[in-house]
Amino acid sequence: MSLPHRMTGPVAPTAFRTRRSARRGAAALGLAAAMTLAAVAANPAAAGAAAPVGPVFQDGMAQPVFSSNRNDWIREEVWIETPIDSDGDGRNDRVHAEVTRLKETETAGLKSPVVYEASPYYAGGNAVANHNVDHELHEALRPGKGWLNRGGPVKDPAADERLTAAGVDEAAAADAGPAGTGPQPAISTSHEANWLPRGFAVVHAESLGSGKSDGCPTTGGRNETIGAKSVVDWLNGRAKAYDAAGREVHATWTTGKVGMIGTSYNGTLPNAVASTGVEGLEAIVPISAISNWYDYYRANGAVVAPGGYQGEDTDVLAEYVYTRADKQICRNVIEDLAKAQDRVTGDYNAFWDERNYMNDVGNVHAAVLVTHGLNDWNVKTKHAAQWYEALKARGVPHKIYLHQGGHGGSPSVDVLNRWFTRYLWGYENGVENDPRALIQREDRTLVNYPEWPEPAAADTELNLAPGDGGAAGELTLDRTRQGKPVTETIVDDATKRAQTLADAATSPNRLAYKTGALTGAVRLSGTPQVSLRMSFGRPAANVTALLVDYDQNGKAKIITRGWTDPQNRKSISRTEPVKPGTPYRIDVDLQPHDYVFAAGHRIGVVLLSSDYEYTVRPAPGTTLYLDTTKSTVTLPLVGGAAALTAANG
Repeated sequence: MSLPHRMTGPVAPTAFRTRRSARRGAAALGLAAAMTLAAVAANPAAAGAAAPVGPVFQDGMAQPVFSSNRNDWIREEVWIETPIDSDGDGRNDRVHAEVTRLKETETAGLKSPVVYEASPYYAGGNAVANHNVDHELHEALRPGKGWLNRGGPVKDPAADERLTAAGVDEAAAADAGPAGTGPQPAISTSHEANWLPRGFAVVHAESLGSGKSDGCPTTGGRNETIGAKSVVDWLNGRAKAYDAAGREVHATWTTGKVGMIGTSYNGTLPNAVASTGVEGLEAIVPISAISNWYDYYRANGAVVAPGGYQGEDTDVLAEYVYTRADKQICRNVIEDLAKAQDRVTGDYNAFWDERNYMNDVGNVHAAVLVTHGLNDWNVKTKHAAQWYEALKARGVPHKIYLHQGGHGGSPSVDVLNRWFTRYLWGYENGVENDPRALIQREDRTLVNYPEWPEPAAADTELNLAPGDGGAAGELTLDRTRQGKPVTETIVDDATKRAQTLADAATSPNRLAYKTGALTGAVRLSGTPQVSLRMSFGRPAANVTALLVDYDQNGKAKIITRGWTDPQNRKSISRTEPVKPGTPYRIDVDLQPHDYVFAAGHRIGVVLLSSDYEYTVRPAPGTTLYLDTTKSTVTLPLVGGAAALTAANG
């Protein structure tokens, strides 16, 4: 174990990376000069040393050398002024935030970087009804059968999952009583136990339209991005803030270096703020975060729900988080969301373009630690994959952590600590030289990889050979196995669940194709795709594709899936009617994944029309016709076709 490095005295803002390093070189050198090798234990007090007035680093991480007693911390409540008026009341919106910082920032001149989480969930949520999904495709929507209740005010379950993963019991912390001085109850106490003892400050802010913040919720709209960004501006002296008495409050205690973190909506806001390129945001950790809201509520022109929230849309979520006291001022805003989101055609439009952070990924300079569950069907893996790929292409400092869980799930405190120590404290621990990908494998072991997707993965095209009498056909590298041209059919029945159809030995409501039993393991890493030659019996239909792992007993495990609207076959922005009986090329990208098919298992692809859990559910009966000889499946396999050939006998 290495000896700790100790930084003493007031800490100046620094930068060791990014394009700003040159013009901040003098500050960086000043900080480096302040670092001295201290031959003391990780706990200076235990070794008889004086209490620290600066951070202590060991093994590349900031050490918990400051007080962990909440009564020793300072808590402040502020309202930060934004440059927008999203509720139209003639006054600029203000974001309600709480700061928790060490007493040393008052008594010893300590300057702390900030761990910052913004959320629309701190004040709970409202009971809301989701949209009806039991209707014909492109039919005008109306209340009625199929409306669902999301429930009354609840805590953000993703936040609970994150705290559990970090070893923080928020309920127990709340029972411990007041934390220093300041307002009670606190917005949140998450992150405090981890980061205050390591010298960081923590800021929690309520998104516009929620809690004590002004403005209106817009489910990813530009105003929410500006609201969350304004907190970073205030921490860097570019925005004003006021206390409850209206007195101006200055953030004189911070270095101005900010790291945003959060899960789900709370993780989406860091992506949004980073896409503005705001100065001072040095690092983000988006956990199960959205990178394009269209991909949250739509897929290739199809209206597709987030997993577990069938029928939800932007207006429903805005209504859920609209927890500010004034329940009327944002009514028109939410009504406008309902109109502009277009649940009828599912087309991409200006409304969705405003909520597409991929448009502005070129502005990102913050170091990004992308975190996502490989089995997250709420915020699907496409959000992490496309964001991460764009960051790589632009040379932004990046790392990805993929785990076997679903929605939520944080990296360990050590992984986070190395990230924040490097990019917020500016301590050169070499994290930028670490393997870029940390993946939890199927047996729950953690494996480091140089990058993700696996660089050795290659797109491998497989062909479809029809089955007999509705039984599963063959998924094969050998085109000669297809035989003569055959048209196979799917009869849509949205009442049948995908898992039931994947498990069925035969069914008129799906088509299935399988490889032979694998003699060795095969790893998939990346985005599977299917390219289908199809015609349709009606002017509109859903198309769903599943990638399936069949075990030795034939039991199906759905690995990933994808959806499309054939009417958007040329563009997600334009609906073109389908002419019944006319064949079309229908391409479907499935959700990205990293998965190992075990020896003895079979790789399968299942095609169906409507997906009960995700798509609009029209009445049964639409027939889809598949030309198997002109349809293919492309899988990103490590080792490519050679690896599959070797493992397929």
